Amino acid sequence: MDVVVLALIAGLFAVVSGMNDGGALLATGLKLPTVRPATGILTLVVLVAVIPLFTHQVALTFVTRLASFEDPGGRIAMAIAVVASLAVVMLLSALGRPTSLTLAVVGGLTGAGLGWGLPVSWGSVALVLAFGVAAPIVGGMLGWAMIRVLVASARASALRHWHSAGFLLQTLAYAANDGQKMLAVFMVALGFSGAPVEYTVLVAVLFGLGTMYGLPKAGRTLSREIIVSRPPHGVAAEIGAGAAVMACAAAGMPVSMTQAVAGGLIGAGVSHGGGRVRWYAATKIAAAWLLTLPASGLLGWCLALLVKGFASLEVA
Repeated sequence: MDVVVLALIAGLFAVVSGMNDGGALLATGLKLPTVRPATGILTLVVLVAVIPLFTHQVALTFVTRLASFEDPGGRIAMAIAVVASLAVVMLLSALGRPTSLTLAVVGGLTGAGLGWGLPVSWGSVALVLAFGVAAPIVGGMLGWAMIRVLVASARASALRHWHSAGFLLQTLAYAANDGQKMLAVFMVALGFSGAPVEYTVLVAVLFGLGTMYGLPKAGRTLSREIIVSRPPHGVAAEIGAGAAVMACAAAGMPVSMTQAVAGGLIGAGVSHGGGRVRWYAATKIAAAWLLTLPASGLLGWCLALLVKGFASLEVA
């Protein structure tokens, strides 16, 4: 497959990641003036560009631990995985069921790897899924604990300081973990290893453009639909999600920041009574998460078999 096509697919993936993830990162603090949207987007862009220069273990997990995309045919399989994951996420979003792009990528990579005949590490896939399930649960528990701390220090000035710290923690965690799926796609598409600064900057700029476009919709989904949110709930969710995702990054395990934030919001809401949580919306989102990975895996597998079959016919 032509490198230009692969590069375009990787660039589109980075933009869609911004639309899907960037708004979720900013959504929890929209009711506080501490971090303005423009400042938040700039912070995200800078950290997404800089953090992989120091650690990109999660990107390597996507490229080498789920399936060996450095093997012959790995580039084509990666492109198929990205197409499959984007198709599933866009379809679910169009149906009003926002989901995790990270889950979709894990499913797409596994399915495309199998369909193309690449060696798939089921142990690594299971480990990634285990961390993926744990992240929103831990984020929820930490959100439940943090809301009590924030209520105890009820002064507005204290909440602003907590928000600044929480947003920075969350953004650092995203850049060290979830955001590296974009770098992983560029690694395979353009055939480089490590994290050259020109590519991390390119990823960050494309991600920022997607964030600016997707902020209104993603922000509305998390900040209004899951719980009847107040500023302390958003701050508690930021801190809980950031801590959970950062811990997963230390283990090199990719997890979804969107899922962790949702878990943090639910945990913070439950601490004030289950009636604050809109369980119908939360259940709808959870159902989309459960559907995402098998759907993207099946689509990636089918597309890989189809493309490989056509390639064999052309050779013959």
